[in-house]
Amino acid sequence: MTEAAKSTVDQSEVDRFSAMAAEWWSPTGKFKPLHKFNPVRLTYIRDHAAENFSRDPKAPRPLEGLRVLDIGCGGGLLSEPVARMGASVVGADPSEKNIGIASTHARASGVTVDYRAVTAEQLAEAGETFDIVLNMEVVEHVADVEFFLSTCARMVRPGGLMFVATINRTLKAAALAIFAAENVLRWLPRGTHQYEKLVRPDEIGNPLAEAGMNVIARTGVFFSPMQNQWNLSKDMDVNYMLVAKRPAETR
Repeated sequence: MTEAAKSTVDQSEVDRFSAMAAEWWSPTGKFKPLHKFNPVRLTYIRDHAAENFSRDPKAPRPLEGLRVLDIGCGGGLLSEPVARMGASVVGADPSEKNIGIASTHARASGVTVDYRAVTAEQLAEAGETFDIVLNMEVVEHVADVEFFLSTCARMVRPGGLMFVATINRTLKAAALAIFAAENVLRWLPRGTHQYEKLVRPDEIGNPLAEAGMNVIARTGVFFSPMQNQWNLSKDMDVNYMLVAKRPAETR
């Protein structure tokens, strides 16, 4: 298959999330884990972006003037709050249903987000570029991880960042993020994640390095039942996030 004919889309995954689209903005629905996860990942994004672009993370709009891509945006749970931080946000998802839900919610909330029912490769082929690419809870659902990452990396401007959040492919993750989350805690519908599609950190770092980006930060994330919230951790065996940077152009 030529690169031009390649696709990052796994249609079965698109169909699965499209079927749940109406529940994106319900904090007690099928996307409850993402609602719980939002505070820690938004803080992580804000703080690393502020450091990279010399901004005050506590400013009302710390991402003012930055162009951000939220790839695989779903219903817009990240796109809207990032837009509220001042960024110009493109929310992209191959599911027309997800984009419809996201667009409707943004209009009702008075938040401006440029939502598009497109794939990563369509954006890249159109020559779109961004200061920040958010690649959050997406890589474990695509058809070709390496191609997807390299495609997304093409859109990161010099000096720009890519954030990735996903689940590690470990037995610990299989027990906690799949079996317990789907069958015991009932946080997620059964079949949301497949063990063989989970992604190890090196399987993200290596393709990004080949695409000219360097991983500059990484962290584990865990859920504390006592606090009823997600926290950063040194343990990356289950959920983790990382930040990669494209070196700035030198003159």
